[in-house]
Amino acid sequence: MPEQSPSGQPLSLPPLTEVVLATRNEGKRVELEALLTATLPGTVRVRSAAELDLPDVVEDGITFAENALLKARAAARLTGLPALADDSGLAVDVLGGAPGIFSARWSGTHGDDAANNALLLAQLADVREEHRGAAFVCAAAFVHPDGSELVCHGRFAGTLLSAPRGENGFGYDPLFLPAGGERTAAELDPEEKNRVSHRALAFRELAAELRRAVRG
Repeated sequence: MPEQSPSGQPLSLPPLTEVVLATRNEGKRVELEALLTATLPGTVRVRSAAELDLPDVVEDGITFAENALLKARAAARLTGLPALADDSGLAVDVLGGAPGIFSARWSGTHGDDAANNALLLAQLADVREEHRGAAFVCAAAFVHPDGSELVCHGRFAGTLLSAPRGENGFGYDPLFLPAGGERTAAELDPEEKNRVSHRALAFRELAAELRRAVRG
């Protein structure tokens, strides 16, 4: 279920013509921009944090939702535009849900995909295949300059392989085999991934809520 604004009242918004996507991750930006332009209500221009030269935000929340809201609130405050952001990561069953919010910096360096994957593989080296369950999880946040807020969630379940496969995607995609699938997330075409991923599920629900909220 989506988490409504702090007032608890259903969102009611004017038409959206321009939004800012609060991410500097190029892989994520490409993925989300394709998804958002296809699902947001009306014709909406999606602008990125890099395009607007927004500063990085300290992600010191303890949940995906808190970090997504931190980024979206900062972008809305700095630009005066409605803002979208997400926080997402990998939750591994035998690691108690880790790396979780630390997924992007699991090896100690933020955004070092190769190092993060290598560390995770080393940590799971002795774990049998049937115990390598995991899920990508995402919290997608919308913040309007008027103070309206909304958070939606998505979950993409699967298992982790013992070696990477595939050249698409980013992050832990080469290790992640979606439940019931034969190809890793990094072997899926972008269009395929955008139909089933955790971000796709979260942002699709968020876009549906925004369509209901837009008035006029």
